[in-house]
Amino acid sequence: MINITTITVILPTLNEEKGIGKTIDSINKEYFKNHGWNLEIIIVDGDSKDKTREIAKKKGAKIIIEKRKGYGRAYKTGMPQATGELIVTGDADATYPFDRIHQYIQLLIDKDLDFITTDRFAELKHGSMSVKHYFGNTILAISLRILFFINIRDSQSGMWIFKKNALEKIQPLQIFNDGMPFSEEIKIEMFKAKNVKTRETPSALHPREGEVKLESFKDGWRNLKFLFKKRITK
Repeated sequence: MINITTITVILPTLNEEKGIGKTIDSINKEYFKNHGWNLEIIIVDGDSKDKTREIAKKKGAKIIIEKRKGYGRAYKTGMPQATGELIVTGDADATYPFDRIHQYIQLLIDKDLDFITTDRFAELKHGSMSVKHYFGNTILAISLRILFFINIRDSQSGMWIFKKNALEKIQPLQIFNDGMPFSEEIKIEMFKAKNVKTRETPSALHPREGEVKLESFKDGWRNLKFLFKKRITK
């Protein structure tokens, strides 16, 4: 059983002033305090032009500016900076249920797991995902299951809870994709590793706060091509 003193929450941001405060505030800090867990929040910011960094800093977050573009690039920069034994990830647009992360953390501890990914489809709130986005996510999830024999329902979920030392049991971070495929790649690496105990757990998805940055068709096609390329080289 791992001894937990600090939990690091990593949030990639780019002009998320409408959602960053709500995201941070939703974390159940009282639960953390009662269990003796220190909370470290790291914002990996892609040089936002709004008040994202200002809001996050006021709420106690550590700010890392990463001007190199890419969803994966943000995590590849932020994860090595985490001081916590556990890392929690998610978007800063208030779509993910950060008010539940203490439950996911407790699940990981109680079941002695190494990596948990969350299933947004278990509880899609009204307006949280378009029909086109839903269809694309379904195709990607089916493709991942067929190509890699990994039984997960949501291959694109960006909320993961994992032991930091699990990163030492998979391919080096610098090898990971810099873009959106990072999300499916970390699941493939964790679920296929023989000495990593994994699980997918039901979660939720809320409508986003602020401007939508995801390009459904472009990003979906890129993710699908990545899966086939990964299958050939894996």
